[in-house]
Amino acid sequence: MRAVVIGGCSRNVGKTSLAVSLIAATRDLEWTAVKVTQFGHGVCSRSGGPCGCEVATPQCPYEICREGGLDPGTDTARMLAAGASEVLWVRAALGQLGVAVPALREMLRDKRSVLLESNSIVEHMTPAAYLSVLQCDVDDLKESAARLAPRADAFVLPPSERVAPTWDRFDPRLLGSRRTFRVAPPSYCTPELVGFVRDRLA
Repeated sequence: MRAVVIGGCSRNVGKTSLAVSLIAATRDLEWTAVKVTQFGHGVCSRSGGPCGCEVATPQCPYEICREGGLDPGTDTARMLAAGASEVLWVRAALGQLGVAVPALREMLRDKRSVLLESNSIVEHMTPAAYLSVLQCDVDDLKESAARLAPRADAFVLPPSERVAPTWDRFDPRLLGSRRTFRVAPPSYCTPELVGFVRDRLA
């Protein structure tokens, strides 16, 4: 599977914006995009409030839905509008993502290029590239982002004055041993980053 994973240090740091920009810049790669949401930690990845992403059937720890584009405001609809061939939304109970992975793998088996928005998915799949989006002025560092930072192939940061994050659980020396890309809205993407992804998928 030719896959790229986009993760990040917290909510609302530009993960989906980067995914959307990357899809739009490389439509020829015929992306199948996947957004992974883990529920059960009390904070919704969409709204930041109490989580409403639970699956309809409590007996099943996950659900995989195809995006139809009916609600243009969702992250998955934005990916579809950017040019993804197909977009899936994986909702899994906290700690149960691995249960959903076999079904997800089967759905992605014949896809040309796959883009997944998640940190934790790299514990279950080995992508061609794992990009971690960091925003230095965010105090809340996701546990998964801290744990998986050493596995990142590149870090994506805003063009801020601060040179490196100062989180206790993040080793700033990682920035010196990985590719780093400085991006800014509204594109959240650069030709250098696009070239890096293309090279990794080649």
